[in-house]
Amino acid sequence: MAEESSPLIGSAQNADNSVGLYGGGSDTEYFGDGTVLGANEVPPPYDHSSTGLPMVTCRVCQTMIDISGKMEQHVVKCAKCSEATPIKNAPPGKKYVRCPCNCLLICKSRSQRIACPRSTCKRIVNLSPPPLNPSLPTAPGMCRVTCAHCSMIFLFNTLTNALARCPNCRKVSSVGPEYARCRSLIFLGVAVLVLVAVIVLLTTTWPSTSAHPAIFVAYIVAMLFLLLLVYRSIYYCSMKVSLVDGPL
Repeated sequence: MAEESSPLIGSAQNADNSVGLYGGGSDTEYFGDGTVLGANEVPPPYDHSSTGLPMVTCRVCQTMIDISGKMEQHVVKCAKCSEATPIKNAPPGKKYVRCPCNCLLICKSRSQRIACPRSTCKRIVNLSPPPLNPSLPTAPGMCRVTCAHCSMIFLFNTLTNALARCPNCRKVSSVGPEYARCRSLIFLGVAVLVLVAVIVLLTTTWPSTSAHPAIFVAYIVAMLFLLLLVYRSIYYCSMKVSLVDGPL
């Protein structure tokens, strides 16, 4: 998989839009090829000082950081070590990863390998897949699926032969391209048959329309049905496809 990296906060003035650097390496394993196995980073719990100000502990130097007025940011920068600490969960479809050089990275939740952007580091961080809940019951056809809209992983039974609705973003997608393509072709084929029937209807009944105006109602109903079939065919053809990561 291609390497990826993105900075969190480049400076204290741009803390809203960028990615920071933060650290620690206690949860990271080193390998002989120069890569490291990184763990997902979660925001530390809030604390309150004697003055009642919301505080968090810097994940690098353990200094208390005042986050009053910064609650809308995802990360804050420590004034002592200039590293970043997350104070909110990562955006949907993203996750925080900590490099041993204290650089805080943000990447897609399904990423398996990222590169540290620091010029003095440039390590490759290998990410292990998220652990599955062992209490979840297994069923034939149950698979892990990555949502095409928000990139979150959810469970879906591929034997149901239906569209999948992501529990995170609530949007619908096709699990694998086959289902959407098959449905699109079915609706397109029926639309062609209805079009032929409409043409036959027009050619055989048009001379009688002056005597029987109700025939126009049949024309309108047939054309609306034809347009509905074409719409459904385009709907399935343009539907986003969620990818199957593997069985449970």
